[in-house]
Amino acid sequence: MPGFSSGFATTSRYAGQAGWLPARGPARAAPTNGQLAGLAPPPLAANGLPRASTVLAVTARPGSESADLGALLYAFGQAGARLALLSLTRGEASPVNSTCNRLEAVRPWELQLASMTLGISSVAVADYPDGGLCGCPMSDLTARIQRAITEHAPDLILVVDPATGDSDDAQVARAVCVAARRARVPVAARTIRGARGGWPVDLGYQAADARAAQNSAARAHASQSEALPEVLERLGRRGSHEQLRWLLPVPVPSHQVIAPRMSVERRQIRTPSPSNQPTAMQKHAADLQFLSG
Repeated sequence: MPGFSSGFATTSRYAGQAGWLPARGPARAAPTNGQLAGLAPPPLAANGLPRASTVLAVTARPGSESADLGALLYAFGQAGARLALLSLTRGEASPVNSTCNRLEAVRPWELQLASMTLGISSVAVADYPDGGLCGCPMSDLTARIQRAITEHAPDLILVVDPATGDSDDAQVARAVCVAARRARVPVAARTIRGARGGWPVDLGYQAADARAAQNSAARAHASQSEALPEVLERLGRRGSHEQLRWLLPVPVPSHQVIAPRMSVERRQIRTPSPSNQPTAMQKHAADLQFLSG
């Protein structure tokens, strides 16, 4: 079922069907263009949660905000952040439909209900094809994300790790990094334990409430109720921790940080003119003459 975590069920009976998130398996990590001068990741709170006043979550389809990002979004909200969400598709490619309605009509409404449970104050749903984001022009996707950035002015963007999601998740992460790079906004990805560059977020005493809110948000996707038991079972195994890693900027280890060199042009500007200023050797000779005299 699209949106119900890429890491949930690679052995699911829906594997291989279009729109079922785990079907495609982990996608190759999207390039994030390395360091961005002047942009540093925000500081982390004691529990590992990045400090942010406004968080924009961008997902491939409805459901991902709950099953993938739900506990983290709840934690950000409890820490005082304003939450906004952009889903780039309506989730119409899911093979699961427990209602009599068309998925492209019902799933955005389910997303609204789930978002209320998680404390998300602003929700937007674009109309790109579910399961076909890789076929969409990157310029179109980045332009839509840039509009969301302009509207909400986030100081952090949250996505699903492209290395653990499907091809749509990877395309979302790629487009987000392009747009965020232009807007100079850091991007964090919810990832799996042991992911390279990742760190744990301890939900602490709020873990039970965060998981309860996440489960309730997942249940709001009634059209996907056939897959809900599997989703809830896997959420129950996550415990009191989540995992994040930076996509933008990519942190540089301290031993790799090198002081910038001064340019040749700058050295020439700072070099005194021989015609107007005494050279160092001339100064030294004058000092010796003064001392000997």
